[in-house]
Amino acid sequence: MKAWICVPLIALALAGCAGKTAYRDSCGSQIDAAWHELDLAKAEGFAGTVSYSKALSLLTGAKTQQQFEAYEGCTRKAEKARFYIRESRAGR
Repeated sequence: MKAWICVPLIALALAGCAGKTAYRDSCGSQIDAAWHELDLAKAEGFAGTVSYSKALSLLTGAKTQQQFEAYEGCTRKAEKARFYIRESRAGR
């Protein structure tokens, strides 16, 4: 009888863990691309711009969200950071 109760509970717990993977790959690839672009912007001399600072702040937030498995927010922040990196490289 105990097995009939435990098996569904274990299955439910595993299903809950599997549900957090929707944006995992996107989050990781966006963060990697953004850090690479940020390094290029720094090498080109755009590290002092306001847009660069915004991008760095957003990437820090994205990395934090990735650590807490908030992948959707991580993806949004990394995409926004990449926008600010492009703005920085354009001199805005």
